[in-house]
Amino acid sequence: MKNRLRSIFSTFRFQRLRSRFLVAMIIISLPPLFILGYISFNIAKNTLMETNAQTYENHLETSSEVADLLFRSIINMNRSIVVNNEVREVLFTSNVPQSSEPNSTSEWSSNKLQKAINSNQFDTKFVNSICVLNLDFKTFCAGRSDDAGIYEKPDKARLIQQSQWYQSALQDQGKVVFLGYDIFQESKNSFSTVKLFRDASSPNGEAIGMLVVNISTAIFNNIFNENSNAGGFMALDNSTELSKIVFNNGLASDSSLNEGNKQSLIQQLEKQGYLISQYQNQTTEWTFIHLIKVNELLKQSNKIRTVTTLIAVSMGIIALLYSIFISGSITRPLLTIKKMMVEWTKGAREFDETFEQDEVGTIGETFKRVVYENKQLNERLIHSELKEREAELRALQAQIKPHFLYNTLDSIYWMATLQKNHDVAQMAISLSESFKLSLNKGKETISVYKELKHIEHYMTIQNIRYHNRFTYVEEVEPVIMSMDIMKLLLQPLVENAIYHGLEPKVGKGMIRLTGKREDGLLVFTVEDDGVGIADLAATQQGYGLKNVRERLALYYGDTSSLTISSEVNQGTQITIRFQPFAEKRDADA
Repeated sequence: MKNRLRSIFSTFRFQRLRSRFLVAMIIISLPPLFILGYISFNIAKNTLMETNAQTYENHLETSSEVADLLFRSIINMNRSIVVNNEVREVLFTSNVPQSSEPNSTSEWSSNKLQKAINSNQFDTKFVNSICVLNLDFKTFCAGRSDDAGIYEKPDKARLIQQSQWYQSALQDQGKVVFLGYDIFQESKNSFSTVKLFRDASSPNGEAIGMLVVNISTAIFNNIFNENSNAGGFMALDNSTELSKIVFNNGLASDSSLNEGNKQSLIQQLEKQGYLISQYQNQTTEWTFIHLIKVNELLKQSNKIRTVTTLIAVSMGIIALLYSIFISGSITRPLLTIKKMMVEWTKGAREFDETFEQDEVGTIGETFKRVVYENKQLNERLIHSELKEREAELRALQAQIKPHFLYNTLDSIYWMATLQKNHDVAQMAISLSESFKLSLNKGKETISVYKELKHIEHYMTIQNIRYHNRFTYVEEVEPVIMSMDIMKLLLQPLVENAIYHGLEPKVGKGMIRLTGKREDGLLVFTVEDDGVGIADLAATQQGYGLKNVRERLALYYGDTSSLTISSEVNQGTQITIRFQPFAEKRDADA
């Protein structure tokens, strides 16, 4: 499988580097642009559609609240008419058989109905007509003729009783029922409300008639109040199995919808390319819908797609032309470098070729420098071998010298002992022990105990020399005695105290060395009661402390410190802090 893949890749692999570069430039530049354009278009599309849906959902919610106010006003008008005594009188009178002048009675009743409406000062701006039907379905109307529209037939009572709106009014027992159509079917631009009249004086609340209010669909212009350029609106009556379109100003005139429930109608609209936002009205339970053609909404997004495609094609052409030019400028110096490498393998070590100051030029100059450094490296290798031999000889000599010095000091000790010169004997033995501790068998670290012994031998020699002028006090916690520290760390501090603090002082002096553990660090303090230091800045270069400070930082890093405090004619105090070797290694690990 692996060999097959290699065979396929080798088939499509270009032999010339320039051809590979051209193909790579095209592959690298064009697909990302098309992908970027596709992603940008879809992000803009989705964002626009989500924003539009959310905006119009909020707008529909606000419109529903406005509709609730208008519909409640109509409900209140229904209730006021129902409880109006004059209207009830019309019903009671019409329910009693009349034998004379029926037309005048009808006119008289309609006038009373109109008077009842006017007396309550209702806003009838969107009310087309108001009709009252008695138990015999005789109709008294204000705003239209006194008839029952399509039901005005010989079998009028049966037709009305079998109608769905009549059954809904009976079932709701006096509640105002909103119907998405004109029950008399005299106008397509109106819808009706129906309310059952009940006899308030009757114990059972028997029905005495029916109130029908026909309302113009122009009321929705006040409810939605939206520019048609941003789509349109619909109102669906979902009270029956087949939804009815109560109002529509968003559906194109050439569009048609098959009958069905709300979900079916919405699916049909979506198939026709509409983006749907919907909200259910609380008063009527109708569904308010905002619809807008998706292609109209995405005009700007389509522009993004077109512009991105044009940019991608333009950049592809530019990339092709530029890659032809740039590939030549890259491959020429690469061929020069190849020639130099071939000559180098044949033994050439000097090259006069020059390169531009770019990445390929840097490679060429680097190769020339590598060739030169390779030549120098060969020379240094020979020199290094000679140095190594010399170092081996010096190591042999270093092994011989300590033995010679130990033997010499031992001879001085015995000669002084024989001559009963105890001071010289003591100095010899102290110097010998001090020297052994300093060498420490070549190790870089030494225990605190041995370092203190080294200081004691050193103080012995100095007191012999200065006739016991110095008192040495040692206060070190026993728990740190076995811990390893860098050798010759404390002795130079004691030596510094003697030569710069106590030697210039008249009379005797004291050196105190303290050591302890503090917050995970080892803290050593060397203090004297000597002449002190007038200029602390001078300690950065002199006083023998520079070497100690550098070695301390080298071995123990940034956690270590060396601080100095001094007062003239009072003394000097030097404090060092560092993390022990073992704990430092654990922390680094």
